[in-house]
Amino acid sequence: MWLDLSTGVNPWPWPIPQDMPGALWQRLPSRADEENLIAAAREAYAVPAGAEIVAASGTQSLIQWLPQLAGDGPVAIVGPTYNEHAASWRLGGHEVIACAGLDELPQAVRHAVVVNPNNPDGRVISRAVLARVASQLRERSGWLVVDEAFADLEPDVSVVGLCADLPVVVLRSFGKFYGLAGLRLGFVIASPEIAQRIALALGPWPCSGPALHIGAAALRDRDWADRTRLTIQAQAQKLDAVLANAGFTIAGGTGLFRLARRADAGRLHTMLATQHIWCRRFEWADDLLRFGLPAGDRELERLAAALGSL
Repeated sequence: MWLDLSTGVNPWPWPIPQDMPGALWQRLPSRADEENLIAAAREAYAVPAGAEIVAASGTQSLIQWLPQLAGDGPVAIVGPTYNEHAASWRLGGHEVIACAGLDELPQAVRHAVVVNPNNPDGRVISRAVLARVASQLRERSGWLVVDEAFADLEPDVSVVGLCADLPVVVLRSFGKFYGLAGLRLGFVIASPEIAQRIALALGPWPCSGPALHIGAAALRDRDWADRTRLTIQAQAQKLDAVLANAGFTIAGGTGLFRLARRADAGRLHTMLATQHIWCRRFEWADDLLRFGLPAGDRELERLAAALGSL
């Protein structure tokens, strides 16, 4: 059996209730269902009163929609990062300008995209820097897109508080932290004008009835979230120890994945695959691998044994 460590999804998902109403599968989602989810998400993500939140079937659909809805002009994407951002903006007809940071935003740029914390290195750009960049982009009638897919583990890094006054578009992923990627649920938080534009593009019933029901219940389960953050961080420390013992240097990451460096990482990726262990490698760095969290000590031991045998 494969041990898939290529994702950044929590291996201990929020427990779906066994007594879900059967009508959720039989009728179209109601306005009340959607409003219930939005209220739960607004509280969980601390969305300010002057901003709106829109639910969608995963943040991937939002990533693909945003370039179609934003104004024309080049976009700066801080990387290396999640590849789908650049691919989607190019598909939307925008020139993509790769940059290593936001210290000096190119004058030609109208929009910018930041993954915060970043995938795969966990880099965090401060709220002050993002507020400054958003102010610059406002003068250019542009947007600052901040993908907070992994911010549930570090709520203090979120910049949703900027959305009411600046053209900041925040993406929040439900499936990663709550371990329910197959549910396909995500959110965008932005000013009312931007949020309404996105909602119109998504159309009616952008999320399934079960997703609305499960999402609302999970987002209100704050005790589970608090316990899970501690569990994830403890497991990440155990994973770091296994990787360090195998000669890796931890180069970054978040609680849900670790970025590890070793000179022969490419060879190790291939060798691990022969033992049915799959991690993430990168075309732009032969010495880096990204490992998601193993689900428990047995999977950790399997990874340690495989690395030891190599």
